Amino acid sequence: MELYIHIPFCVKKCDYCDFLSAPWPTEVRRAYTKALCAEIAFFGAVLESPLLETIYIGGGTPTWLEAVLLDEIMQTVYKHFSIAEDAEISMECNPGTVSLSDFSSYRRWGLNRLSIGLQSANDEELRLLGRAYTYSRFLSTYENARRSGFYNINIDIMTGLPRQTDEKLLRTLEKVISLRPEHVSAYALTIDEGTPFFDRYQLDEKRRQAGMPTAELPDDDASYFLSKMTENVLAEHGYERYEISNFAKGGLVCRHNIGYWSGKKYFGFGASAHSFVGNLRTSNISDVESYTKKIFANESVSNVEEVVSRAAAMEEFCFLGLRMSTGISEKNFFEIFGVNIFDVYGNVLQKYFKLGLLNYHGGQIFFSKRGFKLSNSILADFLL
Repeated sequence: MELYIHIPFCVKKCDYCDFLSAPWPTEVRRAYTKALCAEIAFFGAVLESPLLETIYIGGGTPTWLEAVLLDEIMQTVYKHFSIAEDAEISMECNPGTVSLSDFSSYRRWGLNRLSIGLQSANDEELRLLGRAYTYSRFLSTYENARRSGFYNINIDIMTGLPRQTDEKLLRTLEKVISLRPEHVSAYALTIDEGTPFFDRYQLDEKRRQAGMPTAELPDDDASYFLSKMTENVLAEHGYERYEISNFAKGGLVCRHNIGYWSGKKYFGFGASAHSFVGNLRTSNISDVESYTKKIFANESVSNVEEVVSRAAAMEEFCFLGLRMSTGISEKNFFEIFGVNIFDVYGNVLQKYFKLGLLNYHGGQIFFSKRGFKLSNSILADFLL
């Protein structure tokens, strides 16, 4: 079982961000923490302290929450859930929001993996994204994390930024590689409605989707080139691509995310958090103050989004599993659904085997290198 905890607080919301996050005042952060702890305690008691293999604290910027409040949250988790001895306990971190003493505090309650949001080593690009720090501030945060004893660190970067060139991206990659993080996540920028980036670049995004020339955003060919360059440069330095956007050294993959992609069940606590238990997919309300008030009033904060049918579960098994370089297992499909995957998807699989876009080896079905490029259109064929 996996656990996700959402901390919806940030120094400043970035221009491209569509997650629940905002610079709430101290009294709201303290009230939210109490409500979050109450939700964790309630479900831990109801479910009789299930065993957690991974815990992921995301946001927002979790490290903007006071260390004493984060400690209160984690003590509640330890009290009401069972934690595996080798559990992966991860937290997102943004530069400039955490001190050396904070890192030491996190280590004491078992945090063993950090994900630091860099996005770009170019200060001009950071300003364009609306990030509230410079590259030098990122370096200070990273160095403090290492001094505090963190030996499993991910660095987030972004590709496909407005006016991003291969030279700019290469400089970011070179600086990241020189720091020797254990993991790199390289996400392509998405333009989401309701963000300042959507207001700024929506025309360019529509032109890109139509296959037309763009003014500031890289077109499809340029975006693919930047992504491919990222993969090649990281591979040259020992980072294995194990998922569409994720690269790891020495087998230090993100176990929590692999759990999502391989269909493990998970709980999500906090405003806007999602859960997937049994065949139910649920989500918490996404308003911080309403979430807090309802918890204190002993009212439900969760809504059922979907009762996952057998067909939908098969689709999701394929959609998520094929994100990984190892792909999906014929054996696992049979164990879960009681039917051979070729009896369900035989025509689709044979079509893409013949085109060289999917491979089959040792009972595993996975994208070829060319297939990864076309993955979105291929996955559409797995709808039943």
